[in-house]
Amino acid sequence: MKVDSHHHLWTLSRGDYGWLTPDLGAIYRDFTVADLEPLLDAAGIDRTVVVQAAPSVAETEFLLDCAAETARIDGVVGWIDMEAPEAVATLKRLARNPKFVGIRPMIQGMADDAWIMRSDLDPVFDTLVAEDLSFDALVLPRHLAPLQMRMRRHPSLRCVIDHGAKPEIASGRIDEWQREIARIAEETACMCKLSGLLTEAGDTPTHDRIRPAADHLIACFGAERLMFGSDWPVLNLAGDYAGWVEMVASIIADLPEADRNRIWAGTAQEFYRLPRA
Repeated sequence: MKVDSHHHLWTLSRGDYGWLTPDLGAIYRDFTVADLEPLLDAAGIDRTVVVQAAPSVAETEFLLDCAAETARIDGVVGWIDMEAPEAVATLKRLARNPKFVGIRPMIQGMADDAWIMRSDLDPVFDTLVAEDLSFDALVLPRHLAPLQMRMRRHPSLRCVIDHGAKPEIASGRIDEWQREIARIAEETACMCKLSGLLTEAGDTPTHDRIRPAADHLIACFGAERLMFGSDWPVLNLAGDYAGWVEMVASIIADLPEADRNRIWAGTAQEFYRLPRA
């Protein structure tokens, strides 16, 4: 069993992908379920979780519609305006769809590094815990300390750090990231995605270039808190689906079989409450 815990789908004509501009040539086009399924078949991926790529509830509803098209998508991580007066009501409404598993605010692009600590967000976090929904933390290394503070306030929150918090692999400046990621792994129950590392490696998205960061994530979180994700189609900026699956297989090849199975599927299934069939 293999689960891709993190990929996207989008249709440009929807018009709410502000970050997706023509200069991102390799990914500036539609990516649909029909594009995804042959890649899953070729790479031996059984199920997936699709993750928001636009800050709109409309996109979340679009992704839920996509998930209804195929049994391959077991979960949808959506978006709500966590600051809106109707945030809790919107969250509860979306949660009525069995494939809706949680939310992801786009923290990496926010001007306030400590946004996640705002007290007016507490009711949304309370609701996530009460409804047994998940929280994807799209953060950069500088956001890890505020995230840790949020986790102290909501220790029961099911939180996963996307893309290992995007270490600065290209520049080689990962020392502070290593310290902060080790601290949050030790002091909170956060999980982490083994995803997105290739696009942080700049002009050299190679196995050797990303291996130190990947090994650090494995050492900090262990297989029981680490899950495979492709970050497709953003992945196409630095590689391709089959190549990333092969690279992850190489990185975890020396782990015990039970640990490999956790990274490939078990952690994501447990975290997102996905079907085990």
